[in-house]
Formats: sequence, structure tokens, C-alpha cells
Amino acid sequence: MNFLSLQISTTALISIPMLICFFGLMIFVGFKCRNLAKSVDNFVLGGRTVGPWLTAFAFGTSYFSAVIFVGYAGQFGWNFGLASTWIGLGNAFIGSLLAWTVLGRRTRIMTQGLGSKTMPDFFEKRYDSKTLKIIASIIVFVFLIPYTASLYNGLSSLFNNVFAIPYWSVVIIMAILTGVYVVFGGYMATAINDFIQGIIMLVGIVAVIIAVLVENGGFNMAVQNLALQEGNQYISMFGPDPISLFFVVMLTSLGTWGLPQMVGKFYSIKDEGSIKKGTVISTIFAIIVAGGCYFLGGFGRLYSDKMIEGGFYNPETNHILFDKVIPTMMNNLSPIIVALIIVLVLAASMSTLSSLVLTSSSTLTLDVIKPFIEKKKQVSEKKCVFIMRLFIIFFIAVSAVIAILKDSIWKDSVFIAQMMGVSWGALAGAFLAPFLYGLYWKKTTKTAVIVSFIFGCGLEIVQLLISIGLITPLGDVMNFIFKNSLYSGVFAILGSLILVPIVSLLTKKSLPKDVDNKFTCYEQTVVTSIKDSLG
Repeated sequence: MNFLSLQISTTALISIPMLICFFGLMIFVGFKCRNLAKSVDNFVLGGRTVGPWLTAFAFGTSYFSAVIFVGYAGQFGWNFGLASTWIGLGNAFIGSLLAWTVLGRRTRIMTQGLGSKTMPDFFEKRYDSKTLKIIASIIVFVFLIPYTASLYNGLSSLFNNVFAIPYWSVVIIMAILTGVYVVFGGYMATAINDFIQGIIMLVGIVAVIIAVLVENGGFNMAVQNLALQEGNQYISMFGPDPISLFFVVMLTSLGTWGLPQMVGKFYSIKDEGSIKKGTVISTIFAIIVAGGCYFLGGFGRLYSDKMIEGGFYNPETNHILFDKVIPTMMNNLSPIIVALIIVLVLAASMSTLSSLVLTSSSTLTLDVIKPFIEKKKQVSEKKCVFIMRLFIIFFIAVSAVIAILKDSIWKDSVFIAQMMGVSWGALAGAFLAPFLYGLYWKKTTKTAVIVSFIFGCGLEIVQLLISIGLITPLGDVMNFIFKNSLYSGVFAILGSLILVPIVSLLTKKSLPKDVDNKFTCYEQTVVTSIKDSLG
């Protein structure tokens, strides 16, 4: 971003007060919620009394981070043109609406019935297997950390150019501030701050889209110019590569169904009315934020000349720095809009970061550390919360260090970059099928769950080895499956959805005992008003 010095100073002068207010509010909420985070249930799940607005915004802000706004919107908008908007709509209707409809109620009911607080804990209690809990905890630990580290990626270009401060400083500031309010306030502080951050994201996305369209002469003129410069393929219904577009939509939409930090939001929701309202709110939020991000990215090729001038795009070699597409689009916008974008990107990053570290710390503490300690002595609620707080600090520190090293010493590390890429697919491929079938189908077996874990993670480990050049795929089918982490991630999810019922039918001996009793939670009688049921 090549701002004039005057513009830099003006943007910085506007941004700094906004950031101070933003940081102050986040920390205030954290301290205010500290009395609501004294027990394990309150610290991890908000006492299962969180209303629809907080839950819906917590779901949405955990879903959409700065990676989507800066990275994915730039990359997929450049590759698919305006058709990339389908990704955002897929996120809204498959990743939000359908996820809430299919998983919301059943997750809330069964997890409370089983007394489970984390996804690995669900696997243990649903399938009567401590082994499943340990394996699931290891998967969460191994694959969530690189995913968490990737959240800082969207901050570099914007902060460095506006404030002229190094990337590592931004990472440390963000890590410390997020750590403060999560450590003190737990889930409730995270949920309330997610709501505030979500409002910022909504306002910011709408403002940026309007500003970019106005800069390009309005919507119709922008579309016409895109067609003149790049051809009709980038304004067509499904873009230049519909197959790749389909795989992106599937992984980024269906994949959320198996992510612990996403599904965990359903554990804490208050009641039936909150689920119904939350479904609508979450879907609308996703349409605006995700749909808006990818729609904005679809106009990225209008800035080809500026990308070339900045050294971010070489048409001859087709080499492009996708993380620079959105920042380049912001180049000539007003300082107020740029300042709003700064806060938007920070809010998006902090909201997802807080969700991930809370998920990681609670999983490791409740599913690994606590059972290990309790072999010798009982662990009190207070001590358990204290351990979780320590691990929150640990996870934030580790992810920040990885992000800083990735930007400096490990800048050319293929392993780290690809590890970040396969994390989403590995988690979704391993967890989605056994969790979904576990909620709906009594005949799901422990063996089938283990097969899903091995298949989902195994496929992504193969993808990782191929990406770093240690092995070579053989044949057209292998080349197609392992074309990139998007493709292999989708195959990991779909493959597990097919394997789990087949393996379950073949391994009936590993069916959990007393499974009928676990499903009685769905059959309990409750009193409701006539507006909800005619009787």
C-alpha cells in the first residue's frame, strides 16, 4: 500500500483513538465478566445460558477471521471473479443456516444429557471410550495450533503500512490483549466481545464495499470494466473454474460442521427460542460478512495495474501475492474507511483467536490434564479453571511465536505454510462424520469413529507430504484428490461420511453399551406454549 505520508499520518491519527477505544472496551468486558467465570461450566460454556444474539455472533466471528477478509477474499476473488460470491453464500446457507438446523438443537440436548463440555469429551461419553477422547484431544492440539497461527497473517500489510511498525509488534499486541480478556472473563467475555467485534465487522464490510464501488464508478461500471479488462469469465455465473469453486464452497461451508471451536457454540446456547433466533441471525451475519468479503474480492482484477506497480503481480510468470490484493484495493480510500478496516481486521482476528485458544485450552485441560492428575488426587473447580487459564496463555504464546517466525526466519518454510493449509481439512475430516452420526444414529460404533479419525487426518498428512515434496501422487485420480488442500479436505469429509456408516454396520461388536439410554435425552417431555405447538 503506497500511501502518501500525509495520508499515512491522517489515517494513523484517526485509527489510534479508535484502536484505544476498541482495546479498552475489550479489556473492560473481560474484567466485568470475571465473576461469571469461576466454575468450569461457566468458564467454558457460559453456564449454558447464552442467548441467541451472543451465540450467533460468536459463531459468525469464530467462522470469519481476517484470513477470509485479506487472504481468501483476495485469492478466490482473483481466481474466480464475481463468482467467488458463491463461497460466501455457501458459508451462509450451508455453513450457518444448515449447520444450525441440523446440529444446533441435537448438540445442545445430547451434550447436556451426557454432561460433555468439549468435543473429545463427547466422543468419550457417547462411545464409551477414553481412547477416543485422548486421540481427539491430540488431533485438536496438533492441528489447531497452526490454524491459530495463521490468524495473524491478515494483519501484516495493513498495520505495517499505516503505522510503519513491524509485524511482530502487531502480533504481540493482539496476542496480549486477546489473552487478557479471555483469561479473565472466559466464554462470556469472549461471547460479548464477539458481539461487539461482529458489529464492527458488519459496518466495516458494508462501508468498504460501498467505497470500492463508488471509486470504480458504481456497480454497473465496475462490472463493465472487469469484463473489458479480463473478459466475461470473471463476471460469469460460475467463473472460469467451476470445479475448483465447488471444492472451495464445500470445504469452507461443510467443513465448519466438524470444527470443535464452531460446534462448541451450540453447547452453550440457552433454549429453543434462542436456537431459532440464532439460526436466522447467524445466517444474515454470514450473508453480509462472508458474502460481502468474497463479492469485494471479485473486483480485485480491476487493480491489476496497481498490483504490478507494487511488485505484487507478474503477468508473465503469473506470480501473485494474494494477501496484497485487498490492501491494494484500499490504497486510495479515505483515511476514515482505512481506519475502519484496521479495526475490522483486528476484530476479525481477535474474535477467532479467542475462540480457538479457549477451545484448545479447555480440551487439553478437561480431557487430558485433569484425568491424569485425578489418578492421584481430586482436582477442584478453582484449580481446573486456573489450569485452563495457564493453557490459554500457552496457546496464545505458541501461536504468536509461530506467526512471527513464519514471517521472518521461516518465511520460505513450505512445511509451516502447508501445515496451516491442511489444518481445517484434517479437523473437519476427522470429526464431522462421527459427531454428526453420533447425534442421529444409534448404530455408530467406536471402530467407525477411529477409522474416521485415521482417514481424515491420514489424508491430510499425505497432502502435507505431497505439498512439501516428500512423496509424489501417482495416477490421475491421486493427482485430482491431492491437487491441493482444498480438494483433499473435501475428500476427507465426504469419505468419512461414507466410511462411518459402512464400518459401523461391519463392526457391530464395538457398538457402545446402553446406547438407547443416551438417546432418551431427545424423548423427554417438556411444557411449551401453544404458539410453538398446537398440542
